[in-house]
Amino acid sequence: MDKKLAEWMRWIRMKVLVVSDSHGDRDILVELINRYKGKVDAMIHCGDSELATTDSVWEEMMSVKGNMDFDEPYLPSRVEEIDGERILWVHGHLHDVKNSMQTLLTAAKEAQVKLAFFGHTHELGVEMVDGMVLLNPGSILLPRGAYPLKTYAIVEASKEAVKVTYYDRKNHPIGELEQTFSRI
Repeated sequence: MDKKLAEWMRWIRMKVLVVSDSHGDRDILVELINRYKGKVDAMIHCGDSELATTDSVWEEMMSVKGNMDFDEPYLPSRVEEIDGERILWVHGHLHDVKNSMQTLLTAAKEAQVKLAFFGHTHELGVEMVDGMVLLNPGSILLPRGAYPLKTYAIVEASKEAVKVTYYDRKNHPIGELEQTFSRI
């Protein structure tokens, strides 16, 4: 392990898995849970699972309601503090994410978070806007856009930076999509 990576690993205070738009593919969620349980601080689903809120996967993974989730108990958005990081996640259909990040950015500011996760578009992407990291993990089942890969993301945060690594469905990191955002 190189010195820079060792130093980064020493200062990580939060690590989460983010997945979205699994559209009834329960098996991939079970696989992710089995692979990452005990290795991440939380597992987050950004909606459109098409699973019942009573499904046992939700004992390990936290989800929100997507436009294809018809079980009423799902929340439309969530804000949780995970290892000192306040995180907002939504599906995105109620925030018009296909047209603009402005509504999501406003919601993130109102929730006083620095990390906002969303799905809905099936297009992976991450950017930092006004000091907030806005992340779409892509779709684990039906990808669209410039990178038509079935993906999920691992987000690692320290006081100094936020690192995002995308993985394909076979759990291989996609190096060219990795990004690190400075918080300094």
